[in-house]
Amino acid sequence: MRRTSTGPATGVIVTGGASGIGLASARALAEDGRPVALWDLQGHVAETEAKSISAAFGVPALGLAVDLTRPAQYGAAIARSREVLGSLGGLVHAAGIVDTASIEGITEASWAAGIDTHLRPLALLTRDLLPDLAGNPGSAIVAIASINATLGNAMNPIYSAAKGGMLSLVRSLADRLAHDGIRINTVSPGVIRTPMTQPALDHLPAGTFERRVLLGRLGEPEEIGRVVRFLLSEEASYVTAAELVVDGGNISSQRV
Repeated sequence: MRRTSTGPATGVIVTGGASGIGLASARALAEDGRPVALWDLQGHVAETEAKSISAAFGVPALGLAVDLTRPAQYGAAIARSREVLGSLGGLVHAAGIVDTASIEGITEASWAAGIDTHLRPLALLTRDLLPDLAGNPGSAIVAIASINATLGNAMNPIYSAAKGGMLSLVRSLADRLAHDGIRINTVSPGVIRTPMTQPALDHLPAGTFERRVLLGRLGEPEEIGRVVRFLLSEEASYVTAAELVVDGGNISSQRV
C-alpha cells in the first residue's frame, strides 16, 4: 500500500467500477488506502473485483449492482456503501455507454440512455451525497468526461453532448460545493484501451487513433486512474472546477 494523501482515508464511490477507467481508478485509490465501493450494472463482476481489491490492498471494498438510469436505487446503494466503507468522502463518476449510429440513429430511448447514464447521475448523486461529503473535510468528486466534449464526433452525438454537459455541470456544481469545502473536477481522457473502446479498435485499421496522438500510442486505464487519485487527494487541494485532459496530446495535435 502507498499513501500520497495526508488526509483521512474516507471511502469513495466509483460508478462503472467493474471495468475500464472505473476499475483502474478504484484500484489506484485502494492502493492509496482509500476504501472503495464499485457500482456497476454487472454486479457480480463488481463483487469479484471488490474482493480482489480488498485482498490486494487491505482496504474495505464493496461491489454493488446499480443501474444509474434508475435514481430510486441510489439511496439504498449509498447507505450500503456508507455501512461497509465507514464514511464517504469521494465520488468518481466513470460509468458510461457510447452510441455509434450518428444523428440518423438517435431515438428517444438512446438519447435518454446516454443522458441518464452520463449526465443526470452526476447531478443527482452529488445532491444525494452532499451531507456525507460536507461532513468529511477534503471531500472531492471527479467526473470522467471525454475529449469528445471538445472535439465532437459524428458517430456519437449523444455521448459527445452528455460529456459536454458534464463539463458545464461540473463548473456549476463547483461554485455551490465550494461553500462546503468540496472540490469537483473533470478528467477528459483521450482514446483509452477499455472494453468500451475495444470494438472500435478491433474494427478500424491499426494505427487509426494512434496517428493523431502526439505520444503515438493509446492510453491505458491505469494512466487515468492515477490522475483521478491525484484529484481526490489533498495534493490537489487547490484544484476545483477544472478539466484535466489526459489524451497523450490528441486535442492539440494537427497530425492527419
